[in-house]
Amino acid sequence: MLVVNSRLKIPLKEFQFTFARSSGPGGQNVNKVNTKALLRWPVVASPTLPEAVRRRLLEKQHRRVTAEGDLLITSQRFRDAGRNVADCLEKLRTMLAEAAIVPKRRRPTKPTRASQRRRLDAKGRQSQKKQQRRPKFDD
Repeated sequence: MLVVNSRLKIPLKEFQFTFARSSGPGGQNVNKVNTKALLRWPVVASPTLPEAVRRRLLEKQHRRVTAEGDLLITSQRFRDAGRNVADCLEKLRTMLAEAAIVPKRRRPTKPTRASQRRRLDAKGRQSQKKQQRRPKFDD
């Protein structure tokens, strides 16, 4: 069970893991052992994910979602497959934790009358300063 918070838990049977050869340095081990982990999760069809969290997750992670609605996460940080699987799950946990936070609604505000007055006074002072710098021409 992947526990994100007290209300959001996802069973591991929803995830599908595949393994491939990692890229980068590592000598002969890289060339013969499949240690790169790829997590595939059908996020669109997941029955355990609340709709609001699903919508925010798809909005934030739209580049990782396939046309079929599967979320793809890869890890090749470590030299063994088990630690890469744990890293994939940790990445997913942080993504879901971010998506689980309900964003605060913005309340539109108006500037106060005093702040509007201060802004206009500052503009007037700046204008006076610029006008005083101009050369005076007699007709």
